[in-house]
Amino acid sequence: MSTTTIALALLLGFAAGVCAGLFGVGGGILFVPTLVALGLGQVEAQATSLLAILPTAAVGAWNQRRYGNLQARTALIVGLVSVAGVELGARIATSVPEHVLRRVFAVLLFAVAAQLAWRAYRSSRRGSHYPGTR
Repeated sequence: MSTTTIALALLLGFAAGVCAGLFGVGGGILFVPTLVALGLGQVEAQATSLLAILPTAAVGAWNQRRYGNLQARTALIVGLVSVAGVELGARIATSVPEHVLRRVFAVLLFAVAAQLAWRAYRSSRRGSHYPGTR
């Protein structure tokens, strides 16, 4: 690994940590596109991202637990059921061409962005739900 790659990995890890703390995302939304840009294939980037988000998710969940925000039962149910989904998703990911997988991932990112933008727009039209913000 070059010094530039290490520096980018450090920056990416820090940015993912900030996003995890602020938004509850484990960094996969940042990791996958960045790892692909750094030269990994789509499947390798997705697999690497899954391992990389483990520490972020663990620390994020621990910190949110301290603030009383963690719903452990819900997390356990979602986590256990997602194991089956991960198995199915990995099988699909390794069986489709990489260009198709990249396009599907791009559509997912756009759909999530559109949903967030729509919710923010609707919320601003109705007024904020948080005191002191408008």
